[in-house]
Amino acid sequence: MRNGLILAVMMSGMFVACTQKNVDNQKIESANTALELTQTWDKTFPLSDKVDHKKVTFHNRYGIELAADMYIPKNVGGKLAAIAVSGPFGACKEQSSGLYAQHMAERGFLTIAFDPSFTGESGGEPRYMASPDINTEDFLAAVDFLSVQDNVDPERIGIIGICGWGGMAVNAAAIDPRIKGTVASTMYDMTKVNIEGYFASENTPAQRMEKRKAIAKQRVEDYKNGNYKRGGGVPDVLPENAPWFVKDYHSYYKTSRGYHKRSGNSNDGWNVTGCQSFLNQPILAFASEIESPVLLIHGEKAHSRYFSEYAFEKMTGKHVEGVSAKEGNKELMIIPGASHVDLYDDEAGVVPYDKIEEFFKTNLK
Repeated sequence: MRNGLILAVMMSGMFVACTQKNVDNQKIESANTALELTQTWDKTFPLSDKVDHKKVTFHNRYGIELAADMYIPKNVGGKLAAIAVSGPFGACKEQSSGLYAQHMAERGFLTIAFDPSFTGESGGEPRYMASPDINTEDFLAAVDFLSVQDNVDPERIGIIGICGWGGMAVNAAAIDPRIKGTVASTMYDMTKVNIEGYFASENTPAQRMEKRKAIAKQRVEDYKNGNYKRGGGVPDVLPENAPWFVKDYHSYYKTSRGYHKRSGNSNDGWNVTGCQSFLNQPILAFASEIESPVLLIHGEKAHSRYFSEYAFEKMTGKHVEGVSAKEGNKELMIIPGASHVDLYDDEAGVVPYDKIEEFFKTNLK
């Protein structure tokens, strides 16, 4: 009984320490404040004449400075609804996220497309690391930034996550009630695929232990060498027996359609040890507690479609396969005939911008 009381007092103290007002008024500072931002237009898509564009920066609660492109609709005044966009996993804001952000700005929203921590023009060392916590925090930091803009209504902020950042966006919605609407397009749950492999093909304790051992070994090698080995992005030359989804990625990241010099997937990829913490941190654990609306969009032919179906089931308890569905304020939209990468850009003309606009105009009001 006495030990239980001591534990309760200790836990109470920890809770207070994490939640009480900071009596020392510690100044919030950024660890990286001198980002080198490219001011010339270097996106994989043309600048729209319907928006104004500028580079901005903001910091997350780890002090990492993030770089973003802000798109502001022309001839629109007053306090605007705002949307933060990021993804895909291993991409940069000059690719899909910037395109989505620009389209939404054309439709009347103030938007930002940001590079996550450790990637693109954003800060964070070493480069090309990933973290379920830090990368979810990047979305929350974007909400912080948007909330204090003079031309933004802080009660009307939404987020869009593409591919692996779709899972981060859903996780952010589960944490932060300031987010009034979330769109996850062609989403990956990066923790699920690391924990169990594609389609649960590596979902045994023994297989997970092999992954842990391989990463642990690589950590020692990296420490000896004084640098981090990269895993490699999408291959430059496709082998004849390349799976369809690799061909799908290649058609975007390795061609003029989507290649960018700051994109990890277009070049040498993530650090081999970069996703170690994903192995035991399922990010959708509390998806069922999301109160705000969520729209999941996926291609019918995408190899990754099951991630959106899994997320929909986690949020609603309803299992579906290959069909659109709606349960309360959670919706799964399946795009007929579309692949995973078809939702990265406008090449196939299937990204449902009208649906996304309707979703946000309905819920950011």
